[in-house]
Amino acid sequence: MTATAPIRIQKFLADSGVCSRRAAEALITQGEVWVNSAVATIGQKVTPGVDKVTVSGQSVRASPQRRVTLAVHKPRGLVCSNDDPHNPGTIFDLLTRELAKLRFFCAGRLDKDSEGLVILTTDGELANRLMHPRNAVVKRYQVRLEEPFPRARVPLLLRGVVAEGERLQAEHAVLVRPRPDGSSCDLDVHLHHGKKREIRLLFLALGYPVKRLRRYQIGAFPLKGIPLRGGRELSTKEIAALFAAPPSHPPARSPARRS
Repeated sequence: MTATAPIRIQKFLADSGVCSRRAAEALITQGEVWVNSAVATIGQKVTPGVDKVTVSGQSVRASPQRRVTLAVHKPRGLVCSNDDPHNPGTIFDLLTRELAKLRFFCAGRLDKDSEGLVILTTDGELANRLMHPRNAVVKRYQVRLEEPFPRARVPLLLRGVVAEGERLQAEHAVLVRPRPDGSSCDLDVHLHHGKKREIRLLFLALGYPVKRLRRYQIGAFPLKGIPLRGGRELSTKEIAALFAAPPSHPPARSPARRS
């Protein structure tokens, strides 16, 4: 490949499809990344096509992938991981044979028991933008609880709680179709940070286990129209919608009850 301008090692690894920038930083910290036979440092610059980069002893070729970004409707039972020995079924199993040849990043994961909109992209820079807290990308969820949640306790969701040493907090939460007593098993919840299993842990800390969790929108881009286990490639305009402020509208309709 023709030499280009120097870029940070984290970006080089992401552009080459090795891992996300955050994962690259972890690998560098662990001493797994080398440049020209010397241990790499975070922020170090390399010149694609000139410098020799290895990760865990394997050479990394400066060959940026074709940029593809997909919106996928994840079902329950699959994990958002490229490699999880404890959960053989992953969201990447939903890709076509042709797309499976590419290295995708999962930009904003859902846990195994959750479902809904997930963004997969070969663009490491885009994945980093979607996941970085400073960009405040809003994610909307339909939440169903095992027990009715009282309207009087909704302010607790917005104020937040501390669980397992972390502060858990929703930016927006409203009851969906509340009962005459002012409670509901269904809520519409919005987050922009999205720590691991944050919604589940937040409600559990308040004594209300989550029965079902579905992400139905990211930014101004909705899941609507994408069938379960299906997906489609996003246009430039649709990718921009992921970062747009979502329009104000009534809470999402609660999903049909299942037995």
